Amino acid sequence: MYKLVLLRHGESVWNKENRFTGWTDVDLTDKGIEEAKEAGRVLKRQGFEFDIAYTSYFLRANRTLELVLQEMGVQITIG
Repeated sequence: MYKLVLLRHGESVWNKENRFTGWTDVDLTDKGIEEAKEAGRVLKRQGFEFDIAYTSYFLRANRTLELVLQEMGVQITIG
């Protein structure tokens, strides 16, 4: 059976400053990096495996996905 996993990006610089990010491309904070890594550890512990993953083109979303997959031990192929 297929499962859909939705994951929000880790804390961004503007999230920390309580600013609306919208279309502004900002990076993750140290906390956001750790949140993404923890999400990857949780998904791995729960036995999730992915055939495909999608993300927006924003840095915060791409970095979150990259960190999650690294923690899960998944090889990243961008195409």
